[in-house]
Amino acid sequence: MAKFEAKNGNLYIDGKKVLKGWESFSGWYWFGTEIEGKQDSILDSGEVAENDTIWFGFVQGVFEEWGSWSEAELKEQIKKGRVWEIPKANLPYSGRRS
Repeated sequence: MAKFEAKNGNLYIDGKKVLKGWESFSGWYWFGTEIEGKQDSILDSGEVAENDTIWFGFVQGVFEEWGSWSEAELKEQIKKGRVWEIPKANLPYSGRRS
């Protein structure tokens, strides 16, 4: 289980500062701790997301794990109202914790 800590208005997971977070109606969370890079990504819709940001961080889905994801894929779900960006002020209180 990852260690969540709130310090000075920021969220840290296993000692890594969370820079950006997203939440979904299905109960998934994505916590970006670093930008891995940029790339052109082919999305599920078939569209190409140019200069897409690829994040590395902690994901709470069916399982909890560290990994990478495409910000453009999350933005597709934001358009559908299924995912939203977590306001920075709310990050220290976000995620599932036991």
